[in-house]
Amino acid sequence: MAHPTRLVVVFGGRSAEHEISCISARHVMSALDPERYQVIPVGITRDGRWVDARRLILDAGPATAALPSPDLASAGDVLPAVGLPEVIGEEGRTVVVPLVHGPMGEDGTVQGLLELAQLPYVGAGVLASSVCMDKSAAKEILLFHGVPQCRWRSARIDEVIPAFLDEAEAVLGYPIFVKPANLGSSIGISHVSDREALEVAVGVAAQYDDFLVLEEAVAGREVEVALLGNDDPEASLPGEVVSEDGFYDYEEKYVSDRAKLLIPAPLSDTEVATVQGIAIRAFRALRVEGMARVDFFYDAQRRFLVNEVNTIPGFTPISMYPKLWEASGVPTAELLDRLVALALERHERRRAHRFVR
Repeated sequence: MAHPTRLVVVFGGRSAEHEISCISARHVMSALDPERYQVIPVGITRDGRWVDARRLILDAGPATAALPSPDLASAGDVLPAVGLPEVIGEEGRTVVVPLVHGPMGEDGTVQGLLELAQLPYVGAGVLASSVCMDKSAAKEILLFHGVPQCRWRSARIDEVIPAFLDEAEAVLGYPIFVKPANLGSSIGISHVSDREALEVAVGVAAQYDDFLVLEEAVAGREVEVALLGNDDPEASLPGEVVSEDGFYDYEEKYVSDRAKLLIPAPLSDTEVATVQGIAIRAFRALRVEGMARVDFFYDAQRRFLVNEVNTIPGFTPISMYPKLWEASGVPTAELLDRLVALALERHERRRAHRFVR
């Protein structure tokens, strides 16, 4: 029998989405075929240290819903540090599975390190990762490619002067969503209905990033599509999120089951084809490879408007990305097999280009 592929699952990280990464990593590791893969868990602590997390996992046991945070080791029981030589391994084929959500993981930083190490890895490359993490940059590219979106405005925090807020109020109307440009999982987002709340929300967003995005609040349905592929991406059946209070927040995404996930979404065949087509257009426009989840609003004018593109979507038991593929006939174990194969295919293709890799 062939030697199993060595998979290094990287989780944790320095962002506010550290805990979600630990849940995603547990769900992914439990779905991987142990006969096909030798799985090496590597944790990133909140202060940026890379550590060997195998002992934490053994201590926690197989029944836990999340991998223990790499920060949990006591000061007297520090986990062994891990560097690139340990990640690369001494022999055999290694593929890295980055499951670090948010900044310092999903934004091209880890992907750049892996490119320098000449390691194949699952998911989008450096450019697509950084652009999709920056909602402002992503919106500008989607605008250039004619991909439909809601109305929006963005600025550096130091450019958010009264004149900017005046224009945003005039163009977007209330209510308005205020978001840090570089974050995910609904962290740092405010939903405001007047100028006083808008100014407070700017301060909240400024705690997370130097840039912010203001968006009109679209009255409509929330629809999501999962993408899988490199040059020729496939779109899953769409799903719909029905939120209890109209805003699919961090608690509903990852902690509670208050939000209803309708999979597949109650849409006509024509609507399904339309939203899948727009999702693929957004995927290609942003140069994404491997995987992504594209989030939409479906408004009263029957328009599908792209909200954002997530290049490392959640892999928790209640996350849309694996659930959408399951409903589309691709169980999680097969989905992971295909993601690893896509990582290897891209790595070999790029190595063939006429520069050193």
